[in-house]
Amino acid sequence: MQLKLIKSFEKSFKKYFIACRPSQWTKNLIVFSAPLFSFSFESNIWLSAVYAFFIFCLISSSIYLVNDSLDVKSDRNHPRKKFRPIASGNVSIRSALLIAIVLFITSLVISWTISKTLFLVFLLYFLIQIFYCLYLKRKPILDIFSIASGFLLRAIAGIVACSLPSSPWFLLTVGLLALFLAIEKRKAELRLSIERGLFTREVLKRYSLPLLLRLEGLVSTSSFITYSLWASGPLLGGANSPWMMISIPFVLIGIFRYQLLSDPEESERRKESDPDHSSEKPEEILLYDRGIKLTLLGWLCTIIIIGFFV
Repeated sequence: MQLKLIKSFEKSFKKYFIACRPSQWTKNLIVFSAPLFSFSFESNIWLSAVYAFFIFCLISSSIYLVNDSLDVKSDRNHPRKKFRPIASGNVSIRSALLIAIVLFITSLVISWTISKTLFLVFLLYFLIQIFYCLYLKRKPILDIFSIASGFLLRAIAGIVACSLPSSPWFLLTVGLLALFLAIEKRKAELRLSIERGLFTREVLKRYSLPLLLRLEGLVSTSSFITYSLWASGPLLGGANSPWMMISIPFVLIGIFRYQLLSDPEESERRKESDPDHSSEKPEEILLYDRGIKLTLLGWLCTIIIIGFFV
């Protein structure tokens, strides 16, 4: 009897855990960018970043539960999203919303005990994302800015939690790279919708591939320029060391690599060996593409070496 209860609990926990989309938590690693780029390796600073990361896992999961509950009908028509716990019926909407409320309240209580400013950052993140779920995701341009704001607020949360100074070039770079990923996401979704003749998002009807390609070119160029200005060092109000310019090629390679993977012809070639390949989910590319992982590793090693030895 006890064994059955344990197995039942494990099964229930697993489906609720999956509904929280833990694979998306990789986005929250951005909170560590502030201590990393400031070359601050004190244990208390990194511990504060860990707290911010944990809180973002809680509050972002609450948003995902709310979003999936609102989109349950459209998700059931999506080739991949229909397998999500809420869309498939494994998790009820009532249970999902109840867990979302608990996660939201818990995240705000913890952030309040750490810093009032940090509390405001998390509250702003929640309000923007809820507004996105209810309204902004149906508005072109505003939808991609809403997505990008989540990444930018993650970076700001890392700065606030660790009480570190910030560079405007750093924040601009994070914001523009986030816009780049949001545009790539919409581009992949639009292309798939055109291929299948089914628009799973209403906002996709307001976009066109030529428009998204123009936006992609503008944002990718701008993000590379702002990163280069940041990497130039203290003279331009950027990084602590001008040696950070050594990391610039890795950023350029990463942008080129991502654009290659999101290219329609390249996507078709890759689907022959990997049917699930898609640039619809940026976090999956960052986790599973070998070229991107090697580029990130080279970039990260370069930053750590500069931080310790320069």
